[in-house]
Amino acid sequence: MGKSSFYLVSLGCAKNTVDSESMAGLLQRAGYRPVERAERADVLIVNTCGFIGPARQESLSVLADLAGRKKPGQVLIAAGCLTQRYREAVVREVPGVDGLMGTRRWMDVVEVVQELRSRKQPGPLYHLPEAATVGADERGMPRVAVQGASAYLKIADGCRRPCAFCAIPLIKGTAVSRPVESILGEARLLQENGVREIILIAQDTTDYGHDLGMKDGLAALLERLAAEAPGIDWIRVLYAFPGYVTDHLIEVMAAHPQILPYLDMPLQHADPMVLRAMRRPANMDWVHSTLAKMRAALPGLALRTTLIVGYPGETEEAFQRLLDFVTEIRFDRIGAFEFSFEPGTSSEPLGDPIPPEVKHERLERLMALQQGISLEKNQAYIGRQLDVLIEGYNQGISVGRSYRDAPEIDGLVIVEGRAPVGEIVPVMIGGALAHDLTGQLARIEKGES
Repeated sequence: MGKSSFYLVSLGCAKNTVDSESMAGLLQRAGYRPVERAERADVLIVNTCGFIGPARQESLSVLADLAGRKKPGQVLIAAGCLTQRYREAVVREVPGVDGLMGTRRWMDVVEVVQELRSRKQPGPLYHLPEAATVGADERGMPRVAVQGASAYLKIADGCRRPCAFCAIPLIKGTAVSRPVESILGEARLLQENGVREIILIAQDTTDYGHDLGMKDGLAALLERLAAEAPGIDWIRVLYAFPGYVTDHLIEVMAAHPQILPYLDMPLQHADPMVLRAMRRPANMDWVHSTLAKMRAALPGLALRTTLIVGYPGETEEAFQRLLDFVTEIRFDRIGAFEFSFEPGTSSEPLGDPIPPEVKHERLERLMALQQGISLEKNQAYIGRQLDVLIEGYNQGISVGRSYRDAPEIDGLVIVEGRAPVGEIVPVMIGGALAHDLTGQLARIEKGES
């Protein structure tokens, strides 16, 4: 087969994608080549997600499929969140797994692969150190995942928030921020390589720098990024924590055109009683006043949030408060999920008392409400011009995203005709769907740049 090869599947969120790209980079530096078909690889790696039940089942299913097709001489590694927290379940349900790597030492992938391929003793190899780390700089690998003209840039890993429903601190450990200079160096490298959009990610971007002794660290980082990577057209912020969007952060976002007027702030609910049970910030007055400040300072602000329905103790009245809140605030985008019972979290004693059919019905009502709001929001852009980052072209149609759309989770702008992939072009919006916009390339008048 020549040079040793690897096949890597990345499941879950963009933060996992960054870790997968980093593992792939380390393997390639060590002489391994990536292949697109599992049967052609010497090493099979699945970077799993273990956040909620459906994600765990998907991860186990992918592992079982690869284990069932594994050929003599191939090794199968389960990496990531599922392995970190549910190692016994992985070994029990997928006996063909040869190695287990957790979230905290992905940077040891080459050593784990080499040990597995030279190993004689039976049974899986466990590589699951508990020390929390972002692991980026000791090997010199960038903590980015580039997708076309966009790149996810991880600024921290882990979380120190006490949310009752969430297993992330159990999986990832406490929050560990990356050094500012390391992040800036990667941003400059991305700029040199023609990346047009940087998307900052962490479990909680607004907690960036707390462990480094920084105050309002995200705002400080954004100011440095805007100054030192002026060639990056768009800087987007995901996963802001309620209560930590400061006045200074709003001022920094407003002062720098590169920083998009877009914020993803997962609120999870709007009923104070439910929020307190979730161990989430329950001051809804703060939410209203902060969103009002942001909308005043950032014209055209695109707001995204994540909500959970069916949390233990959510009455019909509490759910109605959530619907009323969504109606009042009019988010551009909402991601919504049914509560998933997670053993080991602090919500475990509450159980999972709300019947699945009630959860499902509430989710459908919430998303039907939001679909109408999203359609109205999109219709307001008809006849207006938006800059669109073009990501693909096929059969006379170009597809891209505006500042309102984060990759994979938000909508698209569908453009008639051929537009240059990787470029940001002006588009005149002519039509609106519930999630997407349609339009034509705008005519650029002489004298315009």
